[in-house]
Amino acid sequence: MTLAKARRKLHGKVVSDKMDKTLVVVVETVKKHRKYGKLYKSRSKYKVHDEKNEFHEGDVIDFEETRPLSRDKRWRVIINKTAK
Repeated sequence: MTLAKARRKLHGKVVSDKMDKTLVVVVETVKKHRKYGKLYKSRSKYKVHDEKNEFHEGDVIDFEETRPLSRDKRWRVIINKTAK
């Protein structure tokens, strides 16, 4: 019996597809300030592996954590939710 590792899954918007087989995806989260309680947006950028170069700027995708594929890439595409 093998135990599968739980992989982190994220959802974000493609902001760049200029690299070969790599996308830059922005994930926005809404956070609450610890002291003042004000809500604010936090953005993180991830480099995501896209084997077939099928996604383009503006697409919304799901992606998951994987083994290191290069110096910066540790994520790969799962599903395309909506296109532009």
